[in-house]
Amino acid sequence: MRKIDLIIIHCSATAEGKDFRAADIDRWHRQQGFKSIGYHFVVRLNGDVERGRPIAEVGAHCKGHNATSIGVCYIGGLDADGKMPKDTRTVEQRKAMRNLVKTLKHVFPEAVVRSHRDFAAKACPCFDATREYA
Repeated sequence: MRKIDLIIIHCSATAEGKDFRAADIDRWHRQQGFKSIGYHFVVRLNGDVERGRPIAEVGAHCKGHNATSIGVCYIGGLDADGKMPKDTRTVEQRKAMRNLVKTLKHVFPEAVVRSHRDFAAKACPCFDATREYA
């Protein structure tokens, strides 16, 4: 098992209320030249957690930190018009993400939870995951 020291939280940068699946993100990422979806987990609007890239594989979600991180992406992150960053997490997503992070921290006790925006000039994930999951 590879050494994991970060759990990085992302949003899909999609409009509020529009649901997508890990398969959709996989298709988008392949269209951008990725070998497959860059995230390890995707949390849908209803709270379903879908697997993306296998944990044993290095992700493609945060430049400079992929080798030692797990990428978690929730569907949403933009207002209903799809233009402005917004914390669009549903109650179900919040619960599912909290449970997923708890599980990942159990498997990787040394890992620290961080927001993608901590590493890139982006609003992603449109809330302060670093503080929320501290």
